[in-house]
Amino acid sequence: MKKDSKIYVAGHNGLVGSAIIRNLKKKGYENIISRSHKELDLTNQSDVKKFFEGEKPEYIFLAAAKVGGINANNMYPADFIYENLMIECNVIKAAHDFKTKKLLFLGSSCIYPKNCPQPIKEEYLLSGYLEPTNEAYALAKISGLKMCQFFKKQYGDNFISVMPTNLYGPNDSYDLETSHVMPALIRKFHEAKAKNLPYVEIWGTGKPLREFLHVDDMADACVFLMENYDGDEFFNVGTGREISIKNLAEMIKEIVGYKGGIQYNTSKLDGTQRKLLDVNNLTKLGWRYRIELKYGIEEVYNNFLCKGSNKKIIDMDVKNV
Repeated sequence: MKKDSKIYVAGHNGLVGSAIIRNLKKKGYENIISRSHKELDLTNQSDVKKFFEGEKPEYIFLAAAKVGGINANNMYPADFIYENLMIECNVIKAAHDFKTKKLLFLGSSCIYPKNCPQPIKEEYLLSGYLEPTNEAYALAKISGLKMCQFFKKQYGDNFISVMPTNLYGPNDSYDLETSHVMPALIRKFHEAKAKNLPYVEIWGTGKPLREFLHVDDMADACVFLMENYDGDEFFNVGTGREISIKNLAEMIKEIVGYKGGIQYNTSKLDGTQRKLLDVNNLTKLGWRYRIELKYGIEEVYNNFLCKGSNKKIIDMDVKNV
């Protein structure tokens, strides 16, 4: 990419999209375009085609998606598979039709089988059954990845994909109906501290292990690959390190300064017990994460406080993670 190349970031208001824009601007890219959902409905093929006809972006970061945690994926599987498939199909096809120079598609680590060996290598894709709690989302993300590979194979389009681990950072969602575990825990401990609640309830046993990557590191990896890689493979993006939900909860409790207890609701779903990505391929290419977990959470919580997120949610009922 050149500094004045026309770059379209789809999903620019989201966790990943906003981080990609911050990274691009920091590196001197000036010609960045974006559209809000009200301005451009990416699930509408006609609207997407008109946008590409008018703007003709040279480079695309496809970060737009319908996302959520275990609860949201369980409750709305039809919405998750439909909306994500429509977004991917419309944008990838338009990128081909209007001769976009390069597209980077963002998938998810949930594409891998529930019981595949750990750490998870890219080659394990489609080697077993998916985790039922997020199957709909995973199938959509697998389809997006494969679309990029097939358009490259048949037409030579320079479309690449990345599969990030669990992400956290600025502009995350703190809605307990749809949020992922990290922002949900931050909100719950913050509210418990503010309301002087005796304990925080967490769904599951606390035993599952998870890997977390700060979204600014994720954005840096995306821009790095857009600048440096044109091959046929997709890449895992993560830290290669994991932490139990129990230890994560204790860490967030300490950072927030909550003095009460923690109760685990073992009648609720745990999800996949372990999900650690093998990131050797990306490391060999020359990229590695920089933001350590505790520092990243402290930064996120300070950002949460400074932006007044606590004021918006403090009077809402505390719900379960």
